[in-house]
Amino acid sequence: MTVPFVDLKRQFRTIEPEIRPAIEGVLESCAFIMGPEMRAFEQEFARYCDVRHCVGVASGTAAIELALRALDIGPGDEVIIPANTYVASALAVTATGASVVLVDVDPVSANIDADVLERAFTPRTKAIMPVHLYGRPADMESILAVARRHGCFVVEDAAQAHGARYRDRLAGGLADIACFSFYPGKNLGAYGDGGAVTTNDPALYDRLILLRDFGQRRKYEHLIKGTNSRLDTLQAAVLSVKLRHLDRWNARRREAAQLYNELLRELPDVAVPDISKECESVFHLYVIEVPDRSNVIEALEGAGVQYGIHYPIPIHRQPAYTELASGSFPVTERRAERILSLPMFGEITDDEIRYTSSVIARAVDRKPAPVGAR
Repeated sequence: MTVPFVDLKRQFRTIEPEIRPAIEGVLESCAFIMGPEMRAFEQEFARYCDVRHCVGVASGTAAIELALRALDIGPGDEVIIPANTYVASALAVTATGASVVLVDVDPVSANIDADVLERAFTPRTKAIMPVHLYGRPADMESILAVARRHGCFVVEDAAQAHGARYRDRLAGGLADIACFSFYPGKNLGAYGDGGAVTTNDPALYDRLILLRDFGQRRKYEHLIKGTNSRLDTLQAAVLSVKLRHLDRWNARRREAAQLYNELLRELPDVAVPDISKECESVFHLYVIEVPDRSNVIEALEGAGVQYGIHYPIPIHRQPAYTELASGSFPVTERRAERILSLPMFGEITDDEIRYTSSVIARAVDRKPAPVGAR
């Protein structure tokens, strides 16, 4: 058996009868930029997230940068982010001219540790940006409480959390502003790059509309210094179709995660993700921890099971961020050495999960990997 890490072809086959007419409609109209499908998707996604406003942009990284710029964050300001995240979270802060401040993460959730936030604040702190890592919402109540005490903004990096819930509220409407990525492998993925910013604040919405389109409200009249960061109409048409299936796909991911947990939780030296009803994950990624990762990887490769490591080099160890190298982030560093992402997508089968789990079971017992599915 071969088990893919993610299978976009399998997903496409299930929605092809809806996708092709949506794309053909855009091709017929030739409204490739800022077409009606883009505006329709913005309204649909805002309703889905239970917020007033959504602005489609070019990518998830652009979403963060524009959200920060809409909040007037720039040179001289600091933004606190978790050390355990993809480098794009930091790069978007850097693009505004603001400084990145890293804090360590909670060992159970892998999200920003609210208990250490206070120590990271300085007079220059302008925002906290929790990342809903792997699709699990951060502890927003605690984070918002800290932000209120210090009078700073909270920006959700929800790039991996489409449809995730925190205490019955959806990611995207939990803070001042939120940022999504529609990279193809996301739970809600386009067929190219794309992103969105959501907010309930009409003033932020108005500023975002200007920022993404050269600072103009009318063509050739540029009110502020904006940029070119628009969600193209073809991607919006694809996303509108996929949005109708998102809850079903997320439900399947949660079922898959539960089965993984049942099969793996009793194995020696394997730590499985915590499943919380309060912070309901959509399992963009299913990540375990193992002390001897190389041995498990060897077994997976030998058995035809794809995998990932999210993320093997922490931000403060990246050559691009040598200024952060002196920080101490023990939980993040421990995870970087032990984490392993297993196959996870909306169409994964129970047989694929059982096969993958059996390979890991044999690896941790130092037994040869199985030849075929059981």
